[in-house]
Amino acid sequence: MGTQKTLKNDFKISVSISYVASESRPEEGYHFFAYKVTIQNQGDQAARLMARHWIITDSQGKIEEVRGPGVVGAQPRIIQGKNFQYESACPLNTPCGSMKGYYSMLAEDGESFQVEIPEFYLIAPQALH
Repeated sequence: MGTQKTLKNDFKISVSISYVASESRPEEGYHFFAYKVTIQNQGDQAARLMARHWIITDSQGKIEEVRGPGVVGAQPRIIQGKNFQYESACPLNTPCGSMKGYYSMLAEDGESFQVEIPEFYLIAPQALH
């Protein structure tokens, strides 16, 4: 028996975050963050992003889970050696929080697997003072 390669290690996730002051109302406890996700396929076969599962935690420990098909209304096929990028946003009731989760993927060979989205932090500029 040979060792089976796990496809989840073929995908690298990176996220850039920005606080959107024009959409935020801190005095009302509403903080709006935009983020851009880059999914890089470093493997040797394409896979389709079938679903997402986000775990969003605010600074008071309140957890919200968001699940759904694909991302931004699509189930993109990410071919080997290529990236897929999309932008989305997340409102929070507190000026700080975090997001993490995973993508459910389906490889060309029919294998289903999950790719972890490493935890990243949402921090409003005023929270740093």
